[in-house]
Amino acid sequence: MAPSTTSKLARRRPNYTYVIVSVAIMLFFLGFFGAVLLNTQNLVDFFKEQVSIMIELEDQTEESGVEQLSDELYSSYYLKDSSLVFVTKEEGAALLQEEFGEDFLSLDMPNPLYDILTFRVKASYLDADSLATIRTDLKRYPFVNDVFYQESLINEMAQNVESLAYFAFGISLFLIAIAILLIHNTIRLALYANRFLIKNMQLVGASWGFISRPYLWRSFGHGVLSALIAITGLVLLYAFARNQFYQLDEISSWWETGLLFLGLTALGAAITTLSAYYVVNKYLRMREDDLY
Repeated sequence: MAPSTTSKLARRRPNYTYVIVSVAIMLFFLGFFGAVLLNTQNLVDFFKEQVSIMIELEDQTEESGVEQLSDELYSSYYLKDSSLVFVTKEEGAALLQEEFGEDFLSLDMPNPLYDILTFRVKASYLDADSLATIRTDLKRYPFVNDVFYQESLINEMAQNVESLAYFAFGISLFLIAIAILLIHNTIRLALYANRFLIKNMQLVGASWGFISRPYLWRSFGHGVLSALIAITGLVLLYAFARNQFYQLDEISSWWETGLLFLGLTALGAAITTLSAYYVVNKYLRMREDDLY
């Protein structure tokens, strides 16, 4: 084949690299914000269950009283598993001394601390009403001096995570709108080189379905490939984040993540296929003179 003919065919061959890369980048960011949105409630629950509640015990509290209170907490409906810890006032003083330096209690002052029981509650019980009920129930023990928890921190934390969810949702919608526009234009430019081939096939009697089918299947494959690239990037990002934040396994749900990846694949294939369908049919509807 003559070099000139080869160069002409090369120019006619659409370049889909930009399509694949564009769709992959869009799906990656969309998947990231989608994961944040899907796991918002899990994230709220996780942070709620990190809040400690402290039971301050009176001096000279009998060991039997501590065991009785511990047994009740273990059998309660609100206790977070394996979160109950007993800290003596000597251990508390040692922790404070480690935190604030050797000068702590260096004047031979009596230890002002109390023995305490600390525990965490399940996320569904970390609200003002439930905590007030728990506090009232625990204070019925005569050796319980007081029960402490940071109610303001709980409310502020929930508000911040909800704001993050709304932000992620807004960004996701924005990305979808921008992606559809950019991907459609990229596919239109990629198929521009084949506009005469499409029209010539129509002129010799080929049906619209016969003409468009190869382009649709190719675009479908490109959408799936883009989704796989995006999913690979998300998995690598998750692996990196997990090394820095091991509790990520407690927040994320593999079932929801699988659905997210499936949705990204379907979205990528749908956008590229529908865009190719629109572009091919646009050229088929055009007059031959309008192709120039």
